[in-house]
Order: sequence, then structure tokens, then C-alpha cells
Amino acid sequence: MAFELRHLKYFVTVAEEKNFTRAAERLFIAQPPLSRQIKQLEDELGTELFERGSRPLELTETGKFFFAHAQQLLSHAAEIKAMTKRVSQINRTLSIGYVASTLYGKLPKIIRLYRYEHNAVDLQLHEMTTVEQIKALKEGVIDVGFGRIKHEDQNVHRIVLREERLIVALPIGHALAEGSDRLQLKSLINDTLIVYPKAPRPSFADQVLSAFHDRALTPKKIIEVRELQIAIGLVAAGEGIAIVPNSLIGMKRDDIIYKDLNERHAYSPIIMSVRAMDQSEEIRNLLDLIYRIYDEEQIPYVRGTL
Repeated sequence: MAFELRHLKYFVTVAEEKNFTRAAERLFIAQPPLSRQIKQLEDELGTELFERGSRPLELTETGKFFFAHAQQLLSHAAEIKAMTKRVSQINRTLSIGYVASTLYGKLPKIIRLYRYEHNAVDLQLHEMTTVEQIKALKEGVIDVGFGRIKHEDQNVHRIVLREERLIVALPIGHALAEGSDRLQLKSLINDTLIVYPKAPRPSFADQVLSAFHDRALTPKKIIEVRELQIAIGLVAAGEGIAIVPNSLIGMKRDDIIYKDLNERHAYSPIIMSVRAMDQSEEIRNLLDLIYRIYDEEQIPYVRGTL
């Protein structure tokens, strides 16, 4: 018996769950056939992949080696399937994942112009965190992701499009709302700091907290909330302050004041992520359009390649 992709999927699922019963439930098959498939795989490889007496189930040293490579093979298979489906479609599609804060920057203009210039391509948009985007790319759910976290994954190619300045959102009437237009992080530590998103992590919240930590600063109180809009709403209600990307200045409100940060390296990257092997025409056109907009609007950036 030569093992197939399904054997790799069964093995990886058991390894992740550390339990045959839970793995069988996740795979929607009965446990005895799953156990037989794993045994056949071990016989084919001539080695045991699991420490059978361990609770929870643990991988042998050989199993750990095989697990790492099995994950890569499954990921590559999913990438090839997703790309092949897109190439084969008569009506071409491009599925894009984005974090909410990018909607306040250039993403709406990018989407609008792409639809105008490439109207044969069906654009599909999905709001999701950067971590969710990485998973969705590898599973073929999306083709492109726009996020802010520098998440490393050998199956995903990332292009840092540009670095966006961070600013402070303050409620009207706050003591720091008057006076200097540029604030330092140390002047904010006596306020309640509202960060987002609460989960999954790592996220933009960790970028903000790291900015304080790197300067040996600790805010008096931290509130973690689910999303950007909740954070801004709480700021407007006077519940605290928030560090947000500069593009939020475009979100006009009469109950919030934005102030620049007078700090070096107070930036959040905007990162475009694609599958490592995907160099389709749709994605190349999208990247070219982004750089054209940056050039026209004189937005500083470092040009990347697919």
C-alpha cells in the first residue's frame, strides 16, 4: 500500500487532537477504521508514529518529523487545489480577506478601481483578522489578505505595502485634548488603554502593548475589546483612550479627537499576504494597482514582489 493524501490528513488530525476518538469525530468517520488507517500508514513507513501508551497521545521522534512534513504536503495540496479551481473558472474570482482598520485607508479605493479596470473578475470580500487570513489562505478560502501582523508561515508570502503612523484617540474634554498636537506614550499611562481585538492573538492589540513595553511603560488599566468600532465607541463614552492607525482620522466624529504620537517607530504595517506559490494574473494586477495609487498620492512605500 502506498499512502495517499487521506492518510496524511488522518495522521495530522490524530496528531493535533492527541486522541483517536476526537480525531474520528472531527473527520466524521468511526474510530476503528481510523485506527486501521494509521496502522497501515505506520506499516508502510516501517515505523511507529505514536507512543501508544501515552495519555494524551504523543508523537514519537519519527512521528514529529513526519508530522511537520505532512502538514506542508497538505498545505501545498490545498494551495494547488485553490489555484487550479480559480484558473479553471470561466468567471474569474478573487477572494480578499481584510482587517477592519484597512477600510479607513486606501482599501476601498483599491477595490473600487480594481472592479472598474478588471470587471471580468468577481471580487469577494471577507472581514477577518490577520491570523484568520493565514488559515483561510492555506485552506483556499481567500486568495489575498490585507492585515497588520507579521505572521511567519513558509506557505504564505507576505509583502509589507507600507508603514502607517499610529495616533491617539481621545474623548472630547480629555485633559490631553488641548495643547500639544503630538503626544508621547508616557503621557498616556495614567489613562485606561482600550485595545483590540481581544482574540485571536497575536493581533493589533499586541502591537500597541509592545509599544508601551518597549519603552518600559505600563498603562494604569487595560481593557480588551472585540473590535475597532467597540474601542472607538468606548473612547467616545469617556471610558479610556485608544492607539489606532492614522487612517482612522477619516472616520469623522464630533466626540473624539485624534492626536499624533511623538514616538519613533510608532507605526503599524499594512501587509498583503498570498499563497507562496500563487502568482496569478489577478493578484499581479492587484499589486500593480496598489503601487500605482501610492505613486499618484505620493504615499511612501518600499516596492515588493510576488
